[in-house]
Amino acid sequence: MSLHRVTVDWALGEGDFLARKYSRAHTLGFEGGVEVAGSPSPHIVPAPFSRADAVDPEGAFTASLSACHMLWFLDLASRAGWLAASYRDEAEGTLGRNAAGKMAMTRVVLRPAVAFAGERRPTAEDVAKLHHAAHEACFIANSVTTEVVVEAR
Repeated sequence: MSLHRVTVDWALGEGDFLARKYSRAHTLGFEGGVEVAGSPSPHIVPAPFSRADAVDPEGAFTASLSACHMLWFLDLASRAGWLAASYRDEAEGTLGRNAAGKMAMTRVVLRPAVAFAGERRPTAEDVAKLHHAAHEACFIANSVTTEVVVEAR
């Protein structure tokens, strides 16, 4: 078991909090000192109360699933003796209504494209098996009820 700490910092600047006209921009602080600008999605909270150049929770959720899948895929490929040279995922998360009618991240589609190097390269079937195993092992995918689809490229 491991513990993961994140600090979310927000402070009222200019604006009228009680009238709901205030910036929701905040900072996400991670262990090790990395800080990232955070904001609600401009699709949900319009500017100037949000920031288009910051990470929103829905994007972070999608990125978390994508990164977890990638890390497992790379580990499994390495264990199998295949040299992964690059990995790029153009993941897409959908915010919609779930079966209970509540807003939720209802679907995440991962679109990983992996390039391999070296003399020994996996077949398309091998890669599909790696993606399946990575999905089964991913801690984040195992933690959510959202439909996660892997469309390997």
